[in-house]
Amino acid sequence: MELDWTAVLLSLKVAGSATLVNLLLGVAAGAAFARWRFPGRETLDTLLTLPMVMPPTVLGYYLLVLVGRNGPIGHWLDTTLGIQLIFTWQGAVLAAAIVSFPLVFKPARAAFEAVDTQLEQAARVLGVREAGLFLRVSLPLAWRGILPGLLLGFARSMGEFGATLMVAGSIPGKTQTLSIAVYEAVQAGQDDRALFLVVVTSVICIGALLMAGRFAAGPREGSPRR
Repeated sequence: MELDWTAVLLSLKVAGSATLVNLLLGVAAGAAFARWRFPGRETLDTLLTLPMVMPPTVLGYYLLVLVGRNGPIGHWLDTTLGIQLIFTWQGAVLAAAIVSFPLVFKPARAAFEAVDTQLEQAARVLGVREAGLFLRVSLPLAWRGILPGLLLGFARSMGEFGATLMVAGSIPGKTQTLSIAVYEAVQAGQDDRALFLVVVTSVICIGALLMAGRFAAGPREGSPRR
């Protein structure tokens, strides 16, 4: 059997890009919810967490309505910037980022809520501005809680199927990610190819979960703390 790494590399590209998106948006949202109180806060929290429990195909349908060529966002992107997300790898990134967002947002919020506010207040007294406070105090103290969420989000993005298929389709070499390639291989009776892709997916996801568990557990007893 000739091994085809195209779907593997594409999935790593999509999952990595989605994780970078959530590193910015999920961590920022987690910090905002941990520190600020505003009207509609709990409602917004529910909406941001919804992708964790909503069927991916339903999310994919919502994305089609919003970013499709005739959707409000998709029409604006097409006519203003000449960008089309449907049936592109960027569309797959969008789907993966939304589905995995709660796995980054929730741990980030909990990590920032666990930061000692007295340390932040002491930094303010010393004249540290808010941007510097976040980068030099809050984020370094919260990173051990944020990193497992990012790794879980990466693993979830690697396995994303429903929303990706709805938005990006299944175009070999362009939008056919690992999970979609497995489905197509099984449907075509290509058992060897399906087994190869399943093993690769499992190894990557297990590795991400082991790393997440290691960081979530914290330093081992007796090990030096840094």
